[in-house]
Amino acid sequence: MQKESLTALVRHHLETASTASSGRSAHTIYGGHEHVLRQTLIALRAGSTLDEHENPGEATLQVLHGRVTLIAGETRWNGSPGDLMTIPDSRHSLEAVEDSAVLLTVAKRS
Repeated sequence: MQKESLTALVRHHLETASTASSGRSAHTIYGGHEHVLRQTLIALRAGSTLDEHENPGEATLQVLHGRVTLIAGETRWNGSPGDLMTIPDSRHSLEAVEDSAVLLTVAKRS
């Protein structure tokens, strides 16, 4: 069994993102290329974005800290701590309204 403290990971990766040139830091908590399910903690400095990209499979985004905006085309969803958003099956991007951390869960397509 594997156990991770999301609280500690959020704290660490927010610190890392604050000084990173990209404004972000990430850590795969579970999964990888050999698994269907992948969970990744992503920390973003306020104003940073994950540029528009394809959806690799069924996915959700749980906001752990801060506020984010998920954007797909003309549609925008705002997320705050505790919110769980279903990522649309289309190109989308993510913006950090303030220093934020999210848990991305993806079940990759075969």
